[in-house]
Amino acid sequence: MIGLWDTTGNEVVKALAAERRSAGGVASGMALTLIVVVDEKRVREAEAAATIAAAAHPCRLLVVVRSDVERDRNRLDAEIVVGGRLGPCEAVVTRMYGRLALHAESVVMPLLVPDVPVVTWWHGEPPAEIATDFLGVVADRRITDAGQAADPIRALHQRARDYAPGDTDLAWSRITLWRTLVAGAFDTTEARVTEATVVAPRTDPTAALMIGWLASRLGISPQWEHTDEYPRMREVQLRCANGDELTLTRDDSMAVFRRTGQEDRRLPLVRRPLGDELAEELRRLDADQVYAEALGATVELTGLDQRPAQRVHVWKDPSEAQRAEAGVTAHAGTSAGH
Repeated sequence: MIGLWDTTGNEVVKALAAERRSAGGVASGMALTLIVVVDEKRVREAEAAATIAAAAHPCRLLVVVRSDVERDRNRLDAEIVVGGRLGPCEAVVTRMYGRLALHAESVVMPLLVPDVPVVTWWHGEPPAEIATDFLGVVADRRITDAGQAADPIRALHQRARDYAPGDTDLAWSRITLWRTLVAGAFDTTEARVTEATVVAPRTDPTAALMIGWLASRLGISPQWEHTDEYPRMREVQLRCANGDELTLTRDDSMAVFRRTGQEDRRLPLVRRPLGDELAEELRRLDADQVYAEALGATVELTGLDQRPAQRVHVWKDPSEAQRAEAGVTAHAGTSAGH
């Protein structure tokens, strides 16, 4: 491991090259570059998840921690790890202070592995618009997590408005096992589903995407039955044209499958670690059309998968936006006083 304090981007590039040479074959065969944008308090959590994902997808991991944007003096600290505690990957953890934090691409771009895909993952509040974040525009795949947002359902709506092919969300990965079990229920029947109900908290983004997926696949309008008794999606109920009813109910790490005229069955429904969810999204580096259709159905927008895949960077200074907002608020307060 190499630690560089108050350094420059060029020094980071040189130090990474030196560490790769000393590591020998450990750092060969990178399949992709994974950029992780994360707050300081969650760096270790992101590193742990990336380590699990790197076991299946050897990568160069570039962790971007933006701190204290208002600081007068720019500063860059970096930690370089090749192999070791982060598994079969090359890792550069960068902490950026001052205005440098708004131009993270100046440090990140020279560190990208040539001729391999780039994936950007935001472990935290998703960006309002990916087009305003260069680290999203440069990526072939972009992974957000609506579950980390203050308002997860609103975040999904924003993801749909801002969608471009290549986008995905970890809330979608979290219903992979649900979707597999529901689809498997129809291996032995051709009965048409006419109604569906999803039982879940009203703020659960996985339930919203499950409803969107059912709507896009079955051409129906599922109902959302809100509950406060469970922290996440509890049950999916399906009713068929022949009168059969199918119910899938979460029970800890299992699911109870009930079907008209059949005995109940218990099936595995394990809540996976964050690293496994991330690894799933790294398996495919093309656009996920099924996700696009489900997201579109969730927010009642069509044609998401027909949008241009290429993003054009539109840079905005967040500090100026904050000052403008503060000015509007102050003006409104002054007007109210008169």
